[in-house]
Amino acid sequence: MTQRELTPADYLAMLRRRWVLIVILAMVGGPLAYGVSRFLPNRFKSTTQVLVQQPSVSSEIVKPVDSTDISQRLASMQQQILSRTRLEPIIRQFGLFPADMNRVTMEELVGRLQKAIEVTPILPMAETRARDLPGFTVAVTLDSPRAAQQVCTAVTSMFIEENLRLRQQHSEDTTEFIVQQLSDAKAKLDEQDARQAAFKTRYMGVLPEEEQTNLNLLMGLTSQLDAATQALARAQQDKTFAESMLTQQIGAWQAAQSGRSPETMEQQLAALQIQLAGLQSRYTDDYPDVIKSKNDIAALKKKIAENEEQKKQQTVPDKNPKSTVEPPQVAQLRAQIHNYEQVIAEKARQQEQIKQQIKVYQDRVQSSPAIEQQYKELMRDHQTALDFYNDLLRKRDQSAMSRDLEHHQEGEQFRVLDAANLPNKPSFPNRPLFALGGFGGGLSLGLAIAFLLEMKDSSMRTERDVEFTLHLPVLAMVPVIEPSSNQKPDGQALREPEAVGIGTSGRA
Repeated sequence: MTQRELTPADYLAMLRRRWVLIVILAMVGGPLAYGVSRFLPNRFKSTTQVLVQQPSVSSEIVKPVDSTDISQRLASMQQQILSRTRLEPIIRQFGLFPADMNRVTMEELVGRLQKAIEVTPILPMAETRARDLPGFTVAVTLDSPRAAQQVCTAVTSMFIEENLRLRQQHSEDTTEFIVQQLSDAKAKLDEQDARQAAFKTRYMGVLPEEEQTNLNLLMGLTSQLDAATQALARAQQDKTFAESMLTQQIGAWQAAQSGRSPETMEQQLAALQIQLAGLQSRYTDDYPDVIKSKNDIAALKKKIAENEEQKKQQTVPDKNPKSTVEPPQVAQLRAQIHNYEQVIAEKARQQEQIKQQIKVYQDRVQSSPAIEQQYKELMRDHQTALDFYNDLLRKRDQSAMSRDLEHHQEGEQFRVLDAANLPNKPSFPNRPLFALGGFGGGLSLGLAIAFLLEMKDSSMRTERDVEFTLHLPVLAMVPVIEPSSNQKPDGQALREPEAVGIGTSGRA
């Protein structure tokens, strides 16, 4: 049978032949396993459920400093809490494993307690993010129910305290780090401010924001230079005219002194009128020289009128002695010429000053692009330092608020939902489960032994066994006839027919 393919009919035949063995082993396995469980030590399991409570203040208002994944933080805390440093005091406090306290090392006892403590995260729902862990379960399995409850409560308290301490410590460290960075950023910003102030002091008047002002001033100075140039030209023309008039007056006066035909008052009046016409063509009537010329003309006309009156009254004219004093017209012209010279000197000096100022502003405008490039680089560095400083300032304020939130225990916390229970029955061994397992084991063992016995049995029970073993076809089935108490009416008893094959071996 081990060399041919088995059919469902073969398996059913095996079960019919071996069912007694299978049933016996299955019936024995359950009670035997239950009896074994009675000799195993009882283990009691105490559990508690801890929920992760979200901060009372929205994260949109106060951003938490500790943004690590709660699963990673829980794993880190588990490694710290389940260390020997934290578990050894618990073993001594609650007197765990008293029978083995002095027989085995503390490392082995800590290892037993570590195996007895189980921390299981509560899986979040499918639509929530993996980092939003809703909570976790702490389970402690020990020989004593009271000890299991006490250890479970202590471990849960350690998780809560450790979480609060870590968050507070993280917020403190973050705030301290940001404050240190803020101090360094302020020093760099002060350095940039000093460089900027020194740059502005060095290039005062050539800064980019003063370029338009320099252009406007340059245009104004150009207009002033044009006005000064025009004033200088007018002063030079007036001086030239006054010098020509002075030459005429001196020539007339010298001619009168030498006895030549003196210049009459009418000629002087005509000269003054010509002078007045020249002044009025350049100045208004309020100009001092115009007013003075009008007064001189009026005085000369009055003098001419007086001379005419005297000529009518005198029959013999008196001859005036020669005078060495220059006439007032000459002195007046000399004073005008001197005044024009002062005006010319003042306008020339003013023109030179304006030219120097124009050169200064032209140099500023020409050097403005190079200065602007340096200024932009300096301002870019300053703006970068200022933005970094302001960003750190905002982060410091946020970190300080988060720290205060943690100190007031308003941040993310672990809250015990179900306190550690006192188990009233052992969680191990589960005797009904042991009995069911023993029944399954006995059934499996019976099936395995029955199959093994069938595989070692070489009997031929079916036509297929004969054909497979002898490699000969079955031609007929011959019944076996033998006496029996159970005889038929014809006096013969029938047995199961036997297969007959033809071959060198004869009857099969």
